[in-house]
Amino acid sequence: MFIELHMIQNFAPANLNRDDTNNPKDCEFGGVRRARISSQCIKRAIRTSPVFAETTEVEIGKRTKRLINLLQGRLAEAGKSEEEATPVLTAFVPQFASKLDKDGAKTAVLLYVSEAEIQSIVQTLLERWEDLSDDKAVKQVTKTLVKAHKGQTSAPDIALFGRMLAEKPELNLEAACQVAHAISTHRVTMEMDFFTAVDDLNPEDTAGAGMMGFTGYDSACFYRYARIDWNQLADNLNHDTDLACRTVEGFLRAAVSAVPSGKQNSFAANNPPSLILAVVRRDGMGWSLSNAFERPVRPSRDGGLVAPSVAALDAYWGQLCQVYGDDTLVRKAVLALDPDLPLETLKVDQIDNLEAWVSAVTEALSAEEA
Repeated sequence: MFIELHMIQNFAPANLNRDDTNNPKDCEFGGVRRARISSQCIKRAIRTSPVFAETTEVEIGKRTKRLINLLQGRLAEAGKSEEEATPVLTAFVPQFASKLDKDGAKTAVLLYVSEAEIQSIVQTLLERWEDLSDDKAVKQVTKTLVKAHKGQTSAPDIALFGRMLAEKPELNLEAACQVAHAISTHRVTMEMDFFTAVDDLNPEDTAGAGMMGFTGYDSACFYRYARIDWNQLADNLNHDTDLACRTVEGFLRAAVSAVPSGKQNSFAANNPPSLILAVVRRDGMGWSLSNAFERPVRPSRDGGLVAPSVAALDAYWGQLCQVYGDDTLVRKAVLALDPDLPLETLKVDQIDNLEAWVSAVTEALSAEEA
């Protein structure tokens, strides 16, 4: 069973996700340049959104190279000094997860660990503390912990987005969620803002700015797509279906409310989605609707890109259903910010508000599980 999420979201001028030149990310699609927001940026916005943790009722995982510092702090709470803990941790962490970098204080790669894993590590180390001067004991502790956490996690975000450790493949976790790069439904041209800043303490007879610079930005109507594998999610959460259902709900709510934070203090592009389509299907082919915009959308006669983008998505959905059939579809739920958006095929599935939309998806999941 799969849950698919499709969104049309129009942003005012912004630079939500920058490349190495500090300009908004872009790509070519359908032969023209498109604005783009990377999947990694979107996933971080979702997992760190307060509503995600509030809905799942579980603390999100920590992505860090500073596992040694983190464990030192927890061990200090248990009465172990930094001098006692450091040699133990510098022996344990490389065997458990990753070799250390040159300074020996951080791991060479980012690790993704749950709060339950951190607590389990600390508890196990404390139980075997007197033995950990022996390398064999460290290896035994490592083997025990890897076995305990192999193929599962308690952190909903790790269960959704997976984990990969080249040095410790036993701790790898297959992602339950695919997230596409958001792309504009239309052609985009990069714009530049020339800005100046005034030195407030300039003498009165001094002309000119204290600072000058450029920043790139664009304004785009994005199509966003994500797909959750329900069975993989439940497996990753050790078959805790209640937590899996809360994770799906948290993902839906956070995907709607979370906006990337890039240069928001300068642009404040806090624009909610204009259209959200959620689909629950039993099996079959995944349906990204990005090809609805392979031919770039043009503004309508009266201006605007949201309405023609919604019309293109609606028409393409109808074509997919006609050609490939809709037998595998369990539930469709459409939430439109503007009741007058041009929906035809999906009009029958329209829902009035966010709470009813979320309930429609989660109730469909519960019914299928039953």
